[in-house]
Amino acid sequence: MKSTKTILIAATLVAVSLFVSCGDDDYITGSRSGNKGDLPEKVEGRVVNAYVTYYGKSIPDPAYFTHLFYSFAELYMDNGEYKGFKVEGNEARFEQIVNLKKSYPNLKISIAFTNNIENADNHQGGGFSALAKSDEYRKAFARDCKSFLQKWNIDGVDMDWEFPGLTWAVGGVFDLKADVANHVLLMKELRETLGKSYLLTYAGYCKGLEKSGDGSRYIDIAGVAPYVDMVNIMTYDMDEAPRHQSALKSAAAFQDCERAVKAYLDAGMPADKLVLGIPFYGRHSFSSSPMAINYSEIVKFDTRTYKIDNWDEAASVPYVTFNGQYYCGYDNEKSIAIKGEWLLGKGMKGIMYWDYDGDDSSGTLRRAVWETCMKK
Repeated sequence: MKSTKTILIAATLVAVSLFVSCGDDDYITGSRSGNKGDLPEKVEGRVVNAYVTYYGKSIPDPAYFTHLFYSFAELYMDNGEYKGFKVEGNEARFEQIVNLKKSYPNLKISIAFTNNIENADNHQGGGFSALAKSDEYRKAFARDCKSFLQKWNIDGVDMDWEFPGLTWAVGGVFDLKADVANHVLLMKELRETLGKSYLLTYAGYCKGLEKSGDGSRYIDIAGVAPYVDMVNIMTYDMDEAPRHQSALKSAAAFQDCERAVKAYLDAGMPADKLVLGIPFYGRHSFSSSPMAINYSEIVKFDTRTYKIDNWDEAASVPYVTFNGQYYCGYDNEKSIAIKGEWLLGKGMKGIMYWDYDGDDSSGTLRRAVWETCMKK
């Protein structure tokens, strides 16, 4: 969700201007997290979607989100043959997260699928590109997904194939001519197999379908629209320093929230299926260290050399400077509130964030997300 996009975007950015227009304001971080008891009540039809990782250390607090996306499960393919899937890392971590439903029965939990490989007993054997080519494998995968949801008593499948028509997975494969259409067939099979009792979602790129050579890449938004309940648009990592990664509006950036959402609406995805992504980290670079810095670390920066919460009025996002130079773009309470008002005004469904563990110990960002999404 966060790192797999960086290679292609970094290459694309070579042609992008290095200019960014920024200004300062006197906005200060360090808000009160407050008691959970003073959180606004949930507004029917709105969502807060939290991605929680297999390598995370904390047990998330469901008071701050409606839907949890466990990241990740990975395919087991052997020379193009589908062998099943497993959650990444220690299954005990997944079990801990699933057990949250015992105390929060209204919480929705989905298993998110990646095209990457992390488990030591797995290898790249074709990924979703190979699986989606086969009607037999599409059906088998969909059946396995339903069995998995039933076994663990969870609520949905989130597809994070990043992306049809290209690969950012080490050793991964793709098919420019077939992936996009096969992805639609895979989503159709999942919907037909899961029925309406389970959620089907996907993590969407910040741009729409694009022609590439004699094929295409990314996702046929219109093609999958009838099958999905909502789309978590990854409106972050849309550029690197000295430009903003998650600007609401910035012509200087590779992409921004306004243009990303417009691409989905223009393609025919209903606004009430769209969820805007918010990063709980700052983006410095796609190629050099540090590439990304969690918000929990940003607020601890040494103020003798770093200045946080500089504000770009035109882009509606904050940024960090190091010795007076742009260091990273990120989101804070102010930008979240502005984005929340904007997206609700467009009839969108809510906010997603990557990822829960990036927040500070006071829960500053997750509280801000909940408050802006559930504002009446």
